[in-house]
Amino acid sequence: MSTTLTDASTGRATPRRMVRGLNWLVLRQHRATLLCLLGLTVFVSLWIVYQRAQLIDLLDAAGWPEKDVRQPVVGRQYSSLTVLLGALPVVLAVFLGAPLVAADAEQGTAQLVTTQSVTRRRWLVAKLGWCFGATLLACAVLSAFFTWWWRPYRSVLSISWLDAEVFDNTGPVLPALALFLTAAGVTIGVLLRRVLASMVVTFVFAVAVETAWGLIRQNLAPTRMFTYPLDGELPARLSESYEVERWVGTADGKLYGWGSCVEATEKAQEACLAQKGIVNNVVEYLGQDQMAAMQWTGAGILLAGTAALTAFVVLRSARRPL
Repeated sequence: MSTTLTDASTGRATPRRMVRGLNWLVLRQHRATLLCLLGLTVFVSLWIVYQRAQLIDLLDAAGWPEKDVRQPVVGRQYSSLTVLLGALPVVLAVFLGAPLVAADAEQGTAQLVTTQSVTRRRWLVAKLGWCFGATLLACAVLSAFFTWWWRPYRSVLSISWLDAEVFDNTGPVLPALALFLTAAGVTIGVLLRRVLASMVVTFVFAVAVETAWGLIRQNLAPTRMFTYPLDGELPARLSESYEVERWVGTADGKLYGWGSCVEATEKAQEACLAQKGIVNNVVEYLGQDQMAAMQWTGAGILLAGTAALTAFVVLRSARRPL
């Protein structure tokens, strides 16, 4: 017996879809958004490949690595790329997360779908699955491409590894931050049930989160202390480190502010140093080797927040109509 489905009007076999049922409905409903996200991912990935090729040509012309290239060799285009990647989590939160449920609640689509044979929770899980899956895939690809570009040539780029332009756009941080902000957008949309209001509130919330994230970024790992002679050169081990604070200190470990003994004359300065017993420079810093651990710690915090927001939305949908 044949199991092939046929169209009653034409008698032709109906092709089987790779995605069927509720997943097909959700995918079709958001196909324009997903196609835009796919196009953006491909475009930015190709842009990164092109910029990396240009950087390699510039470094080869400058004789790197045989010759030390201390001046930044990339400029406006590199900055534009990092700004775009940094803005991507906010864009996804505002234009993908906030309207995801709010648009259906405002237009009545949620009530229509959930009065059929589909439960509210199942419908919501399908929408969240596609939303978070697309967000994770796009941001993971872009983060991998940017990491592939930045890591081998970080010594010639002018931006520190702990700055947002690098730290938030490489490794697991970009996908984790995008997932958290998108989940926050969905949550705000569920609570407000109006698209425009949800998008505005999500934008304000996302900007506030990124500002707060910038303040706590350097606290994701314990700092280190390094002491070297007052008249000595900066050790090579600190060349790629992020300097948190700097002091001058005595042989027994007593610390003074960096501006201590800044006198008008060299003789007066030497007398001040001798009187206080200052003989060392002391640097509090974060090492570049701590970057991966800091990124995974931050990503873990953001993913825990994503899980909490998602659980709230799913549990709320079982108690109240959308």
